[in-house]
Order: sequence, then structure tokens, then C-alpha cells
Amino acid sequence: RSARRLFQSPRSATGADCPAGGSSVVSVKMGLSSAAEIDGAQLCIFDLRRGQQEGQELDKILFFHPADCPILLQLSVIGLCEGIITFTRIFSPEDDCEVIESDKHCHVFYQAEPDIWMVLVVQKIKDNESTLRFGALQGILKESHSLFAMFHGPIRTLLDRQPSAEFARGHLHTFVTDYLSDFSVGKKLQLPTYRDSLTERGTVQMLTVSREVALEVQSLTTVLGSCLRNVICQSIVLFEDLLVSTTLPLDDTLNLYTYAILRLTPSALSSNGNSWSYLRKGGYVNADTTLSSANGAAAAERYNSRSRDTSPGGQNQMHHNFRPLQREKLSKGKDGFVAADFATTEIRGAVPLNPILWFHQAEERMYLCVYQHKNLTILLVIPASSLINGEEGIAHVKRHLLENASQNIVTVEQKLSRGWGGENAYHVGGYRYILSDPNRKVSRASPPGKVITLSKDSLLALNRLRGEIDLEKSRAKRSDPTHDKDYEVCIRAKNNAWIIAKISRGKELYMAIEKGGETLLYASTAVEKFSNR
Repeated sequence: RSARRLFQSPRSATGADCPAGGSSVVSVKMGLSSAAEIDGAQLCIFDLRRGQQEGQELDKILFFHPADCPILLQLSVIGLCEGIITFTRIFSPEDDCEVIESDKHCHVFYQAEPDIWMVLVVQKIKDNESTLRFGALQGILKESHSLFAMFHGPIRTLLDRQPSAEFARGHLHTFVTDYLSDFSVGKKLQLPTYRDSLTERGTVQMLTVSREVALEVQSLTTVLGSCLRNVICQSIVLFEDLLVSTTLPLDDTLNLYTYAILRLTPSALSSNGNSWSYLRKGGYVNADTTLSSANGAAAAERYNSRSRDTSPGGQNQMHHNFRPLQREKLSKGKDGFVAADFATTEIRGAVPLNPILWFHQAEERMYLCVYQHKNLTILLVIPASSLINGEEGIAHVKRHLLENASQNIVTVEQKLSRGWGGENAYHVGGYRYILSDPNRKVSRASPPGKVITLSKDSLLALNRLRGEIDLEKSRAKRSDPTHDKDYEVCIRAKNNAWIIAKISRGKELYMAIEKGGETLLYASTAVEKFSNR
């Protein structure tokens, strides 16, 4: 479509007038030689500040999936991406290139950090050409980078600390590969399609509770905050896969919630398939009492000194073998705490490790302590600078939690369970919907079991409409970043279902109604009734 262009020159290639300005997509009706041999999907991360000298082009590549892709093809793909980025900056210096579409491929761009780009290349086939939505694909890039930065710090910081980039490449390879394992089907990636049009990556789904339960939750968070005497600990409480409470800033809450949904909640742990328990293997082992050799003592000193390092680099050095997204390494112990199975030759037995996070806003490392009771998951965040003895200090915090918060935890879990309506708690009869607030980064949607009852035609139409709205929002943001533009669109799909999109005051509603009336008035009234709920 002629309207879908990232940049538009005063005259088109055919000589026709083109309006100034543009959207975030360029449609290229030609083949791209660099992508001609691509089969499936690729994800690459590269640094435009590196490899500027002839013969050093390989130095700019920080990550490429699949890893067995020929080097020349990797360079060709990244060379094309770099050329597109440079060219679009001529016309739009302040706005990043987001998507380029060719006949056979779709390139989705995301500038994760200044001059550090992530690009997802997706092959188009007849069955899915109309099902790709670049907003959903870009969400994968944003999510993977946010999670990486939470555990390892900014990529640029790693590159500055070690200019050879060996450190950054190693962490990116293990982390992003583990992240992509959730999308892997055989040797290919199964990326979001039209069937995911009623989901929203990068948002938190919250649990609505009564005033009585809210008071119990508040009492619990107060106890959790005092687990370390003179330092206030932050916490997140989840029930099932829903957020109950948080004391963290918005961005940190989103990243930690995302990680919990991926790997830490009861449903995530059950899919890990790991029944290992460090208590069953002899309980928690204090490193100071088990290191009997000089080498072991030296290792403990190195460990403790790194624990006091509050830089992201110190975090990386301490956990150079820890892979937080590796499913089989995470498990729940008999004491209820979730930890990583980590074995080393310098320590007898297996010692559980607690993930360490890097919170950009606080510019400080934080220990993550995870406790689980039935369907309740508690994420306790402890400043690393407040723990002199590292994991030994974490053991003290755990004892304090078990001694002082156990009754509060049991009470909250019981009351939440009694009031829980199951997976269909937020189902609205007759509607299949997703309601989101991008500013607050929260969403609520129809349960998956209800969404799958929609026909393919309804989902395709909904996905296509969301794609068009994504483009309109991008255009509006560039023309006037300070004001949100309101939209309301109702369309009739091939199967006579009503597909509706409404954006008002920054909130977004997308829905499908298959068993509806024939008139537009019916669709408009249905939206109004839903909004009143």
C-alpha cells in the first residue's frame, strides 16, 4: 500500500507527487539479494560504532541467530540493515527505522541502545504474509533486550568494559538463545501470528481483589519489606500469573513480572521439568564451612568481593555461568524457595544461587529471592550492597521470611484462592477482547480458552486492523508526541463478525464479536456496554 512508507521523497519513483512526512514502514516491491537465501527467521544484534574499517566488518556483529548461518550471509544481512538505517536517517534523523517490507521478507528494527540495533528478519510465505504484525514482532526484540539488561546491565556498558566484545557476545549468545527457545519449533522460530492478536507483550495483567484482601496483602508487603533490619526490601506478589501487588517502579515491575511469567510461576516451573531440590541433596551449604583448601578459601574471597561490587560488570563476573532463562536450572526446593541448580568443583555439593538483577533507575544490583506457596509467588528484591556475605546474607533473609511472614503468606493465599474465579474470571460473555493501557503498561484480555473459539477470518481481520492502528499511532506520535490521538474503528469481517478498535485517553480496546447484529449501531452499542462494565 502506498500509504505504508517510512520515508517519502517529494516525488515518487514514477514521478507522482508524494506527501511530506511519513509513517514507520517502507514497502519495497523488489527482491533483496542479501536475504534471498534466508530460510525461516533470523535475529541479529550489531553495533554501528564497531567495524568501521575495511576488513573489520565482522567486529560489529554481537549476536546472530541461527548461529550456523554462513558468515558471508550474516555480513550481507547486517550490511543491508546498516544501509537502510543510514539512508532513512537522511530523511528522518530523529525517528528510527522500524520496518522494511520486501516481496519475500520483513525486516523489523529496534534500536535497543544508542547505535546498538536488533533486527528480526522474517520470511514471508503465502500462508502468513497477511498475518505478520510488526508491532508484535518488535515487542519480542524489546522484551529480550529489557530482560538482558535486567540481568547483565546495558550492552554498551559491557562493550566499554571490554572493548574486544568477547564478554558481551558470550552473554548475548547464551541469554538470547535461551530466550528464543520459547519460540523454537525444531530448527525454526514460531513467531507471533494472527492467533496472538488478542495478546499484548510488554504489559502486566493484574488481579482485582476486595478491600479485605487488599489489607491482608498490604500487611504482607510490610513484613516483607522488613526482612533486612535497616534496609527496606522491595517485593512483588503474584497469584497464578496475575500481579497482586508491587513496591517497585513501573519499568522494574514489568521486567520482573515478565521474567516470573516466563520461568518462576507455578505453571512456568511445571513446564521446566526439573524436580531437583537442593534441600533433598543435603540442604543449604555455607561456603565458609565447606572450603577446606587454600584454593577454596581464595574462591570464597573472590566471590564475596564481587558481591560487594555494585556495577553491572561485577554482576556479570560473579555469575559468568548463570543462565536465568535456562529452564532446567530453575526449581523449587522443599522449603518453598526457587533457586538455580549450580554446581562447582570448589564447593562440595550443590549450592543454590539466587539471580542478581541490575535496576537501571536505582543504578544498583539487587538479589532476587523467590518464595512460593501453592499458587502464590513472592519476589523479594534485596540491595546487594546491604549484604556483606552475599549468599550467606540471603540465607538470613530467607530465615527471617519463614519465621515472620509465613502466617501472612498462608492467609493471603487462602483468601485469594477463595475469591478466585479461575482462568475465566475476566471473561465477558459474547466478547473476545484485549484492553490495555500503554502508559501504565497494564492489560486485561479474554482467556486463551475463549480466544481459540474465534474463527480464522475473525482473527485475521483483527490482526490486520491492529497492524493498521499501529501505523496510525506511529504517525501520530511523530507529528505530535505530546498528545494521544483517539480512534474508533468498526469493520465487518468476511464471516460477518464485528472487529472493533477503540483508542481513547491513551487506553486501547480491541475486540471481536462473532454473534452480533447486522447494523453498525449494534457494534457501537456493544462497545459502549463493554466499556460501562
